[in-house]
Amino acid sequence: MTATQSARMPVLYLSHGAPPLADDPIWPGQLASWSAQLPKPTAVLMISAHWEDAPIALGATESVPLVYDFGGFPRHYYRVRYPAPGAPELAAQVRALLSGRGTAVRDVPERGLDHGAYVPLVEMYPNADVPVLQMSLPTLDPRGLFEIGRSLAPLRDAGVLIVGSGFFTHNLRALTDDGSVHPVMTEFDDWGSRALASGDIDALLDFEHKAPAAQLAHPRSEHFAPLFVTLGAGETDMATQRTVIDDFWHGLSKRSVQFG
Repeated sequence: MTATQSARMPVLYLSHGAPPLADDPIWPGQLASWSAQLPKPTAVLMISAHWEDAPIALGATESVPLVYDFGGFPRHYYRVRYPAPGAPELAAQVRALLSGRGTAVRDVPERGLDHGAYVPLVEMYPNADVPVLQMSLPTLDPRGLFEIGRSLAPLRDAGVLIVGSGFFTHNLRALTDDGSVHPVMTEFDDWGSRALASGDIDALLDFEHKAPAAQLAHPRSEHFAPLFVTLGAGETDMATQRTVIDDFWHGLSKRSVQFG
């Protein structure tokens, strides 16, 4: 099947890096290669670590602005543009799926794409020709997010690419400039890799108790949380789960996985 044919879409969890990802010599090419191997989506539903809002909020569906939700970077990072089309039809589908299960959904039409959304999309779909909708994380509860993912799974049959965007380990005190990696990050990454490979959803959802040094790898769990939505939406494809990108970036695990 070619990348332009309609198909049941896989589900992704990707580590999104930071604005300087665009200058990395390896990572942008990895993201571009990954998207080139996927069927062309009808739209992208993005769940980023950088938008927590309850009840569930849906972002802009017409003109989609960018949210430069970071500080202290060189000026050119604030000049990035990504004029992706809005996805009002996808918003209606998301609203119907979630409200049909009693989950409250509201619109925040002025809310654009934060860097957890547009930084990887610039590399994966640089022509900005795929409609994009961002949805908030309404909770950090793993099982609650897993159930939301389950509810969203039918979107895959409509050609929608569901993307959870976080960071597989995320402790800013572990950032390095020399390429070194703290043993805690390595241990957590190895545990997560094995849990994914074995399809141990229960362990992943209970990572705070099952993973080694979970509180050090994720002092706050918002960057791991999008994985739980991905797990719910990709539950039936655990057997075909695979890591597409691994290794470390400034000491943090950039493990990124695909289901289906």
